[in-house]
Order: sequence, then structure tokens, then C-alpha cells
Amino acid sequence: MALKSTVFKANLQVADIDHGYYADHALTLARHPSETDERMMVRLAALALNAHELVDTCKGDGTLAFGAGLSDPDDPDLHLTDFTGRKRLWVEVGQPEDKPMAKACSQADAVRVYPFGPAAEVWWRGIEGKLTRLDKLQVWRLPAEAAPALAALAERSMQLQATVLEGVLTLSSERGSVSLEPIRWR
Repeated sequence: MALKSTVFKANLQVADIDHGYYADHALTLARHPSETDERMMVRLAALALNAHELVDTCKGDGTLAFGAGLSDPDDPDLHLTDFTGRKRLWVEVGQPEDKPMAKACSQADAVRVYPFGPAAEVWWRGIEGKLTRLDKLQVWRLPAEAAPALAALAERSMQLQATVLEGVLTLSSERGSVSLEPIRWR
């Protein structure tokens, strides 16, 4: 019998001061049985970092949603789709291989990857040369200590505040606060 995903609910208040974006997002996250709290919360942080694209890219007429993630390797972890169904932004977290990233670049206007954890540097050294032709791709390294700190905020029903100021995301809840500054590798 297959294990089922665990459902998490999050009310996320985003105040992206850098981009002038302020909105509340009622989110449902399905955590695949093989997914950790760290990875799930990195997906949530990626949403907070990219929520402004709803206005900046789609002028408010789009959908920012979590994909099937680990359940479907051909689906992004997070995507922004405009009203025509066109994928405007494709977001992956972790350390994906180069071929899926090339495929994502052929299917979306922009692709962002958020590697995290202690193996991110090793992954980047091994894959960086293979990504030179992918003009639509950006890679943003999250600090190694960020994922475990984000995981400490995880609970089945979450009330979170996300503030983006001068490139730093601060994610807060009753459980505490985590600040992280993504570093652009590409």
C-alpha cells in the first residue's frame, strides 16, 4: 500500500518591501512521504521570495501554486502560470540534474533553482559547466543553516509572516523567526 502525502495548511502574509508587494496567501502544501520538513519549508520560502512575480510578471492575473513536486518529476516545485496557461516562472528546490532544468527552460519564461543543504556547493561545482547555455536559468543558493531553521517552523497548520527587505527573507511564526539571504550563483 502506498503512503499518502501529509497535508499542511499555511496562511502566509507576504510583505515584500523590495518589490512593493503585499498580500496574504492561503496555501496547501502536500508533503510527499519522502520529502523532509526542510525541503517543504524551502518550497514555502521560495514562494515568499517569488510572490511579487504575480504582479511584476502577470500584472495580478496569474496563479502562483505548488506543483506535484516529488510525486511528478516533470512538474515544478512551484510555478507561476498566467491566465492563458503559459508558465511564466518555474521554480525547483534542491539539486536537480541539468536535463530537467533544460526541459524547464524550454517550457517556461524563467526558471529559478534554490539549492540548499551542505551538499549544494559540491552539486554546483559538478553541474555549473553544463548550464552555460540556459539563459532563462537563475540559481540562488540558500545558506546551509537555513533549511533546518525553517524546518523548526513547520507545523500542520501555520500562520507565517514573510518580509523581504534588501534581499533578505525573514519568515516568522509563533515558533520563532528565520532570516536568510539567497546568494545568486547564476
